[in-house]
Amino acid sequence: MTVSHGDLIAELYAGCFRRLVVQLYAVTGDLSEAQEAVQEAFTRALVAPQRFAGLDNPEAWLRRVAVNVARSRYRRRRVFEGLLRRIGPPPVVADHSPEHLTLLAALRRLPEGQRQALALHYLVDLSVDEIAATLGVSAGTVKSRLSRGRHALAALLADSDVTDPQETGRIHARP
Repeated sequence: MTVSHGDLIAELYAGCFRRLVVQLYAVTGDLSEAQEAVQEAFTRALVAPQRFAGLDNPEAWLRRVAVNVARSRYRRRRVFEGLLRRIGPPPVVADHSPEHLTLLAALRRLPEGQRQALALHYLVDLSVDEIAATLGVSAGTVKSRLSRGRHALAALLADSDVTDPQETGRIHARP
């Protein structure tokens, strides 16, 4: 009985994912970075399963790919941080008013699709077609999400009361 390429990768994932994450954690010093690098290595194995199945030591290949992914991400992050240092800190635009915090809390309570559509339309000023292209959905879906999102947001804001926005950033329904 032969093992399929997908089964081989699944067995490797079950057998060495944790070990690889621990090894990459030692390299990166960041657990989430290590997990992402190892996940990316497995993703690359899934893209070319026939080539991967022919390797003498697939775990070593996964480790090498994960280390390379972590190194590339580190280099990109360093370049980005250097750019940020050269251009200076971004202007502070955070609004901590009770109204703004109430709005953000209400937006967080909406379904993801509605929240994305509302934010892209009203905060980023994208058209329905631009939102559709950004989210990979139809213009009709965007219109529906905007309509439903506006109604849901209006209801949340009408029934909300900010009790301690600096501490919680959440809205609370009135009794």
